[in-house]
Amino acid sequence: MKAVIAIDSFKGCMSSAAAANAVAAGIRRACPDAEILIVPAADGGEGSVSALLAGLGGERVSVTVHNPLGRLICADYGILPDGTGIIEMSAASGLPLLLPEERDPVRTSSFGFGEMILDARQRGCREMILCIGGSATNDGGLGCLSALGMKFLGAEGRLVPHCGQGLSEVAAVDKQNLETGLLHCRFRVACDVTNPLCGESGCAAVFAPQKGADAKTVAMLDAGMRHYAEVVRRYYPDADPDAPGSGAGGGLGFALRYALGVSIEPGFALIAEKTGLSAALADADLVITGEGRLDAQSVMGKVPTAVAQMAPPRATVIALCGCVGDGAAACLDCGIDAYFPILRCPCTPEEAMNPDTAARNLTDSAEQAVRLYLAG
Repeated sequence: MKAVIAIDSFKGCMSSAAAANAVAAGIRRACPDAEILIVPAADGGEGSVSALLAGLGGERVSVTVHNPLGRLICADYGILPDGTGIIEMSAASGLPLLLPEERDPVRTSSFGFGEMILDARQRGCREMILCIGGSATNDGGLGCLSALGMKFLGAEGRLVPHCGQGLSEVAAVDKQNLETGLLHCRFRVACDVTNPLCGESGCAAVFAPQKGADAKTVAMLDAGMRHYAEVVRRYYPDADPDAPGSGAGGGLGFALRYALGVSIEPGFALIAEKTGLSAALADADLVITGEGRLDAQSVMGKVPTAVAQMAPPRATVIALCGCVGDGAAACLDCGIDAYFPILRCPCTPEEAMNPDTAARNLTDSAEQAVRLYLAG
């Protein structure tokens, strides 16, 4: 039996690598002679750097940058053996970096993410994968591009704040000081969001409320984003606020497209290409995947269903998860043959998310799932 493990992280609990190792231990209990292949899996969100470094090797780099509110922090990114930089927006400009009462997309900035990109360029990276999920920002990329050397000026020629507040104040764009070396790099953006920049499906309306915005603030940010896009198009006529993914990362997708010419790609497919997942799955008998929570959103480009759809028809696909939410049954129409939550007894969420407990539960659940597979 050849078993391929391609499992996402269990957020706040286990990395993708830790979860895969726990599953492998369970498979070995049930079938000591099994051929087991672990392939790192992620969808371009938080945990992508750790997954790729664990699976492909490389170097973890730490750099001092500014967090969404301008405080200095230490953020990590990865450089793969082939020199590709893997950078997560959440490491510098992510929502988890702020206390709940600090969340305010009017004041937060993506400046720190730009600092990480600049650091990778200065270390010699000529190809970068930018993972732009999990942001605390709604600044249209003003912060990121400001860190890279661009200037956004108000009516009196002064620099506008590089945060959500500055969107409505932009009157001119000065691109002369953009780090020229960046234009010779290849950027690929891993993203599973297709929202446009503005409107009912735009970044302010859909994502700003979870970043601390009330209805009045959402309307202000959306109006500011429309104004900002109009000004940008005077300098970059091809800038398209309606292109899928322009609203990702609080409008960062729009900014990276017009300033750096990036391509925005589904996160899972991009990372799967990098890890060679398709070839690994080609002759698999059993595929085990999963994530922390399996629910209706799991069918929207998330790791478990994306792995299942890539698996050959002959393979049995089992998903293991920390918990099951509403709509999880839709996963059964996307190639997953069966899914199982790993909880073994009643417990508190804190107990369930203890890394040692979760790893043990995952190992035990994998063992029983494989025994059932072998019995069939």
